[in-house]
Amino acid sequence: MTQIIVLPHVEVCPDGAVIEAEPGQSICEALLANGIEIEHSCEMSCACTTCHVIVREGFDSLPPAEEAEEDLLDKAWGLEPQSRLSCQAIVKDAPLVVEIPRYSINMAREGKH
Repeated sequence: MTQIIVLPHVEVCPDGAVIEAEPGQSICEALLANGIEIEHSCEMSCACTTCHVIVREGFDSLPPAEEAEEDLLDKAWGLEPQSRLSCQAIVKDAPLVVEIPRYSINMAREGKH
């Protein structure tokens, strides 16, 4: 099992969390399996940016993003160099520290920021 530290997010995970993920599982799958209800509007099909996360530690242990993910990330709210779509970022053996951005593109459109 691989440890993922989830930094606090005011709505999704107010106290932060430490969870375990199976290598080969996506970050999104691991979050959802542990009760962290990250948005995933396209049902993890790499067609939106609502599951955008920033990998604060362990970024280089993830397989590189494919072109479709890179294209979508350009549209993500709060994009950073360590940004990934959590549905596409596959966990390996290295521990990760993940931040869920305060807003997704859906929240910004709905005026929740």
